[in-house]
Amino acid sequence: MNCIAVIPVYNHEHAIGGVVSALLAHGLPVLLVDDGSSPACAAVLDQQAIRHGVTLARHAVNQGKGAAVVTGLKLAAQQGYSHALQIDADGQHDTADVPRFLAAAQQYPLAVIAGCPVYDDTVPKGRLYGRYATHIWVWINTLSLRITDSMCGYRIYPLASTLPVLEQMKLARRMDFDPEIAVRLDWQGLRTINLPTRVHYPQDGVSHFDYLRDNVRISAMHTRLFFGMLIRLPRLLARHRAPRA
Repeated sequence: MNCIAVIPVYNHEHAIGGVVSALLAHGLPVLLVDDGSSPACAAVLDQQAIRHGVTLARHAVNQGKGAAVVTGLKLAAQQGYSHALQIDADGQHDTADVPRFLAAAQQYPLAVIAGCPVYDDTVPKGRLYGRYATHIWVWINTLSLRITDSMCGYRIYPLASTLPVLEQMKLARRMDFDPEIAVRLDWQGLRTINLPTRVHYPQDGVSHFDYLRDNVRISAMHTRLFFGMLIRLPRLLARHRAPRA
């Protein structure tokens, strides 16, 4: 297994340096995807690429977090990596857990290693409670509790299995990306290893979650997945009778 960290970045110039340094300290190569950031952030990313030798890809205009992750995953595969660690650029994810994620991926190389957030008191209550609606729909659309948290953007993907699934996801390009790919990978039979990890929301953190726009997109995504689940119903039910690998 050889793994690279993929970080979608949109105007996180104040936090990204710390995230990159922490990942490099764990011996993990880094791929930054600038999703149409401001000139100030773009300059910081240029500095990171020069100073640390990390790979930098760019979108000319903002396309959304999901689109940036897709660009990063495809580029990681082109560079010969077998796995990619997705992590947010704002510093909310605990990079001290990187060795645990990598160890789990070594043990289960065909599985998705999915972060399961353990929040402290910095979490916005609206975000915390709103996640449960998505959790319930994901459990319905997989007919299981296999995915504990589908919205956490801290996870490791096995690229050989993930890239074909991206072709089925033309619409999920923003905050709807994380839950949709989690469900679609589950539909393909990939095991999800749920790994508890601490999540902290910095007081000066920048969030690009739009409560109205992104919740509408997520609702549309759940509707697509529900009808997809109905088509796959016999196969999903059969998984409950099959012995666990």
